[in-house]
Amino acid sequence: MNADPPSVEVRNLVRLEFRSHLDMLDFVQVVGDELGRLVGLDDDSLHWVGVAVQEAVVNAIKHGNRRVEEKLVTVEFGLVPAIAPRQLRVRVVDQGEGFDPVEVADPLAPENLLSSSGRGLFFMRNFMDDVILRRCPTGGMEVVMVTKAGGVGA
Repeated sequence: MNADPPSVEVRNLVRLEFRSHLDMLDFVQVVGDELGRLVGLDDDSLHWVGVAVQEAVVNAIKHGNRRVEEKLVTVEFGLVPAIAPRQLRVRVVDQGEGFDPVEVADPLAPENLLSSSGRGLFFMRNFMDDVILRRCPTGGMEVVMVTKAGGVGA
């Protein structure tokens, strides 16, 4: 995991900002799928990237914003490079308190194997080529995920 987000210019950017409603997941999925196709992701890769994005958005709504409707979730999809893009960069930001990713329990530990939750970060890290988690200076968490055509998700 990198300490800083990729230092690339993102000119092809789609930004969604919405209240903490789980019913927005389908819309986020449609946008992500269409943009993933533009960078050349195949159907299998689109599925796994979709799972990672969905986990990040659900975490932002449920854990970050604690389903407080007045708090916003921002999802940005960037195509990199601007011409003939081959990477999809996804940024999810909530307005919660934030957390220390090191303190999240390992879902593969024997005591957590039967747990019905706690796998979101694991999925993100395994289905994307790069994942960065950090607290925002103004509060909340920022998750930046990158997938490349032909990368981990392919």
